Amino acid sequence: MRIIDPSFEIMHMAEPADLLRLLELAGRVCYKSEDRITEDSAADFIGRIVRSGHESVIEHAGATVRFVCDRGVTHELVRHRLASYSQESTRYANYAKDKFGREITVIRPHFWAEDDARYELWKQAMLAAEKAYLDLVDAGATAQEARSVLPNSLKTEIVMTANMREWRHVLKLRCDTPAHPQIRQVMLPLLAEFNRRLPALFGDLAARFNVT
Repeated sequence: MRIIDPSFEIMHMAEPADLLRLLELAGRVCYKSEDRITEDSAADFIGRIVRSGHESVIEHAGATVRFVCDRGVTHELVRHRLASYSQESTRYANYAKDKFGREITVIRPHFWAEDDARYELWKQAMLAAEKAYLDLVDAGATAQEARSVLPNSLKTEIVMTANMREWRHVLKLRCDTPAHPQIRQVMLPLLAEFNRRLPALFGDLAARFNVT
């Protein structure tokens, strides 16, 4: 059994200057102020758009992100319906095969230290789930049948594509303190990266959640 930490990768996003230029071109149609476009006007214009709440404009650009996380996190993530998802399937991924090392991979629960008794109880439960899964496959069960014993902590990969307005909505909810600690574990660093690339779009949220 492998135990890993969650992670993310921005798979696709336009270059910041190009993305902001597109949003400015779209947004200025509303006000017929195309004559005010300059080489460096996009970031300021989009910043005003975000502050005014006119967020429909920022739906014209988006980003695709791959998350490596546990299945409990993806159960929450896919509730955001204004997005597209492609997820690793436990129906077709047979972890008893050599390509997976004949083992399952699980996400470390960061809220317990490794010398905590609760962490040890969790680890033993994961090992028991792995043994049950492998035993079922060895007994002739298919991957989609054997997956019934796999835990929420199972590592999965999910690719999410959404427009910038939806990303802002997701980050507002999933970076906040009431959100599950494991979804915050990936969303706070994602917000930091979005803000690094596009402060005009995400600077207010980075400030709200004290993300740098």
